[in-house]
Amino acid sequence: MTFLWTTRDLIDAMDGRPFGTLPDGITGISIDSRTITPGEAFFAIKGDRVDGHDFASLAVANGASLLVVSEAKLPALGRLVVPMIVVEDVLGALQKLGIAARDRSSATVIAVTGSVGKTTTKEMLRLALSPSGKVHAAVASFNNHWGVPLTLARMPVDTRFGVFEIGMNHAGEIAPLSRMVRPDVAIITTIAPAHLGNFTSLEEIAAAKAEIFEGLEPGGDVILNRDNSQFDFLEHAAQAAGIENIHSFGQHAKAEFRLAEFDGAAESSTVWVCFGGETREVALGAPGRHIAENAVAVLAAVSLVGADMDAAIEALQGLSAVKGRGARHRLLIEGLTFTLIDESYNANPASMRAAIAVLAASQPEGEGRRIAVLGDMLEMGEFSQTVHAELASPLLAAGIEHVWLAGSEMKALRDALPESIGVVYLETTAELAAFVTASVAPGDVLMVKSSLGLGFGKIVAALLDKYPAVPDTGRQN
Repeated sequence: MTFLWTTRDLIDAMDGRPFGTLPDGITGISIDSRTITPGEAFFAIKGDRVDGHDFASLAVANGASLLVVSEAKLPALGRLVVPMIVVEDVLGALQKLGIAARDRSSATVIAVTGSVGKTTTKEMLRLALSPSGKVHAAVASFNNHWGVPLTLARMPVDTRFGVFEIGMNHAGEIAPLSRMVRPDVAIITTIAPAHLGNFTSLEEIAAAKAEIFEGLEPGGDVILNRDNSQFDFLEHAAQAAGIENIHSFGQHAKAEFRLAEFDGAAESSTVWVCFGGETREVALGAPGRHIAENAVAVLAAVSLVGADMDAAIEALQGLSAVKGRGARHRLLIEGLTFTLIDESYNANPASMRAAIAVLAASQPEGEGRRIAVLGDMLEMGEFSQTVHAELASPLLAAGIEHVWLAGSEMKALRDALPESIGVVYLETTAELAAFVTASVAPGDVLMVKSSLGLGFGKIVAALLDKYPAVPDTGRQN
């Protein structure tokens, strides 16, 4: 059996104390007692809302081969007959294990941060690099103080490329994660007004994202968005950090990896990218200029790490939008269909505009409507009313005539839209979910987007529950 970690290495890396008769090793690591599989170790992390120690019994019942628990909680777990590694702090132990995983790895590591597009860029990197070697990347958006070390700790020793997403809500959060990941290549997708409630300006957001430079390996590469207003700031920050290999992507004439042309369709797009003295045509299996722009950054990384460019370009044809980030569903209604675009995972002003553009490019069928189903963008602070009201402009420019809203902050958008727009405003997500499921009609295209805290995933779930999916007929809508 091939182990992810031998038990001896686990103990040494985490400064742990063995308790009971431990197995020779583990095949995986989990922090979720519900999804753990036999052979894995369960790390009983204490989070903001729940304490993993309270679910140790369930983890054992589901096949955990050993538990990693804190010394203080051990007496309460005495009834469990299962091997354990006892540590002072479980999250701290996971972080130590993540550092050990990076130390033992010879993988080329790429880290991605930015206000928008981190997860999609990570997934494109996974696709593009896979033909060139074994890729290890985070599941979902594991980009915070526990997600990054967990992803590191899960990295097999024979990984060829490690791809990590690093996020933040406040200044000072990226630096320790970057020092843990120690990227060979760092990508900053863009700087946009996300988490504005925790910052006073875009420059402050850029400075927080620039913390990724602190962990860059000596001689490493940085890839920056030349089209972004904060490019000069980030370039100077990289230079101040002693980084010599600074590369750029975007439509800017001086971009090293330049997006020369974009042809967007409803469910896919084609881009022409200039780099290294040639122009390459790249077909992407997902729509949106924002995705195309980040695909250029991905190709920059492919080039810098020496992966197979032809294979990477071919692989990107298989890109598809993921749950909560543009996944499309064709659903059956009254013998016909409508289209659901699921953007429910998160939202800020930049990603809202990108999603509205995708909706605008989608073609309803028959008498169908383009409908924007929008909820609050959280963490906007004193700027909240302004940025919500400002969404009226891209909606009007895109010709979206039906806007269905929920959330207290969306009152500002409701008030900013003219009477010519069919606006429906309801206070709660539950009320809006009931309205949407009852009001959708054949041929409609609905785009559902809000910050995660609004729970707009419930609207998506309600639609998927009520209306059956139909096979993709290949039509562009």
